Amino acid sequence: MTEAALKKAIDQFLANVGANVRRELEKVVRQGFAGGKLHNGESLTTAVTLSNQKVELDVTIFSTIEL
Repeated sequence: MTEAALKKAIDQFLANVGANVRRELEKVVRQGFAGGKLHNGESLTTAVTLSNQKVELDVTIFSTIEL
């Protein structure tokens, strides 16, 4: 696989994942505000796990969303 093909494949994966993650986060944050579980000014620590058994990938990335 060429570097260009690898970059393209990963870019396509990230575009798909990013769109889905955004949709899910927006949905649960809106629900959290509507249900009173979340408030303006709060921090929401969130994690994403990237895994693949074939290449033994198991990475969890934590980040904070400032609401």
